[in-house]
Amino acid sequence: MPLLSAPGPLLPGTARVVASQPAVQGPAFSPVGPEADETFPEAREPESRTEKLQSCAHPLSAAAQQHSYFGKLFNFSIPVLLWGGLSSPELWDHLSQRSGPYGWQGLTREAVASTLHLLNDSASGLLWGAGEGPGSGCVRCAVVGNGGILNGSRQGRHIDTHHFVFRLNGAVTKGFEEDVGTKTSFYGFTVNTMKNSLIAYSDLGFRAVPQGKDLRYIFIPSDPRDYMMLRSAILGVPVPEGVDKGDEPRTYFGPEASARKFRLLHPEFIYYLTERFLKSEILHSQFGQLYMPSTGALMLLTALHTCDQVSAYGFITANYRQFSDHYYERVKKPLVFYANHDLLLEAELWQGLHQAGIMRLYQR
Repeated sequence: MPLLSAPGPLLPGTARVVASQPAVQGPAFSPVGPEADETFPEAREPESRTEKLQSCAHPLSAAAQQHSYFGKLFNFSIPVLLWGGLSSPELWDHLSQRSGPYGWQGLTREAVASTLHLLNDSASGLLWGAGEGPGSGCVRCAVVGNGGILNGSRQGRHIDTHHFVFRLNGAVTKGFEEDVGTKTSFYGFTVNTMKNSLIAYSDLGFRAVPQGKDLRYIFIPSDPRDYMMLRSAILGVPVPEGVDKGDEPRTYFGPEASARKFRLLHPEFIYYLTERFLKSEILHSQFGQLYMPSTGALMLLTALHTCDQVSAYGFITANYRQFSDHYYERVKKPLVFYANHDLLLEAELWQGLHQAGIMRLYQR
């Protein structure tokens, strides 16, 4: 799938159900802002952090708030990340009533508390800290999905000029630098999609999770195992129990066992995104318990709630049938739709946000 690099974040033992989907239809939003076929501007280097920067002239938050439709959806005050400072008895009572990824049902209070206790610095509630962005200028972010549309796109240089680059799941860069770039600031995943990617795409070049001194990992808490892996990663110890018992997190994330490397999406934020932006009809079907926004959707919407300007690459577009499932596949494979995501609903959202001038969607 273009937005996911793994076979989907299904829980262990859950049957994979293919949902037959028609081609993407035109967006249901007013066509204002950039035209769908507008090409991306010439790449330019990010401003030096030491330079005096102009204030952000066209932040996406202003475009969103002024839009007749999206202005009613966006809430830029909702916490994107969960950290220890937000923990409270009231939050436990609230989120323990919902199952993952929207809450903590099935988790013990000790399991949640012991994980959040390790994210005890306020920096854990921010994607980046002071001095890491462009100062007073616009924070420009690229979110790179893994769709086949990027094969031959020659967008790598432009992707790397963004201040921050988000990647996800099977994020292969070696051998595809010209198309997808080399820079990775944030890597987003569920433990299930990460491990599935390492298995499914090893022969295609994804043999290790991206690592780097300044790279940060964004955990999507779809399952109790995500909290368990996150806790073990910060402590630098093997996973003590559950599906991943005995796993050494350092084999995935490197030897640095520091909370500064890790971020955790807030379950309430995921619930808000689902309710307002991606409330699929699948929720009312027999597959409703399986449904959640795709990893790519969650990363893109995270960027849209934290960055000043966002460009999306490798996401599903109306002409998805022209491209392979992933950009790194040697033989073209068709896009397959699964019942745990609604990629056509996501495609409609990306097109609408692009036409509203809130973000730029790479299209060919």
